[in-house]
Amino acid sequence: MSGSPDNNERPKIELAALRKQFGSKVVLDSVDLKVPQRQSLVVIGGSGTGKSVLLKCILGLLHPEGGSIRIDGRETVGLGHRDREEEMRKFGMLFQNAALFDSLKVWENVAFGLIQGLRVPRARARETAIEKLADVGLRPDVGELFPAELSGGMRKRVGLARAIATEPEIIFFDEPTTGLDPIMGDVINGLIVDCSRRLGATTLSITHDMASVRSIADRVAMLHQGKIIWEGPVSKIDESGNPYVDQFINGRADGPIQMDVRKP
Repeated sequence: MSGSPDNNERPKIELAALRKQFGSKVVLDSVDLKVPQRQSLVVIGGSGTGKSVLLKCILGLLHPEGGSIRIDGRETVGLGHRDREEEMRKFGMLFQNAALFDSLKVWENVAFGLIQGLRVPRARARETAIEKLADVGLRPDVGELFPAELSGGMRKRVGLARAIATEPEIIFFDEPTTGLDPIMGDVINGLIVDCSRRLGATTLSITHDMASVRSIADRVAMLHQGKIIWEGPVSKIDESGNPYVDQFINGRADGPIQMDVRKP
């Protein structure tokens, strides 16, 4: 999505020895990961491998049992409420199912963070919302609709407009093409790249959609059984030399990743 990172530049996000468990189940097992400034890192892996937990730990929705999470060099594990809110203003997020508020009009959904988080007056927030809808290819009149009146692709675009409305420094994308047909998925991938590049944002995505990975990623990391087992440029993913990565990206049932499927 952008050029190579400056090796001397501090990572936008840096995880070190991050550990998260629920009871006796270890979900993240000493994860080390860096997201360079203005780069797009995509984390791949099967269902239940800890991808969503990783995002929730960075956002402070879950508290890790150990390790470090630094944003712009600042340790965020253990931050107080006010300091956490300050850090969260840097973030935008596109949720897996858009997660729109059904009782609010589209423009109010897009402007939610502006009005509730930044206390922007409603009239100005509405103007910004209409601009962001235009950025994702939606007409101003769509802003007056309710989410129930939108198609799946339109809902996803509205979710993207909301994610970029506050012009965040960091954007998270949670399975951005889930539930979309291949053509609309490609449209969303293109919009993600365009919007992120326009903002100069750093992005972290989780997905199992390899078409999306190849479209939006600068770098790819694979999470398996709570560990990062491979990381590298997206251009090198087909020659990773890692049998787990090879099986996953080619969608093969046979390989080191075994699914719990009962055979007849």
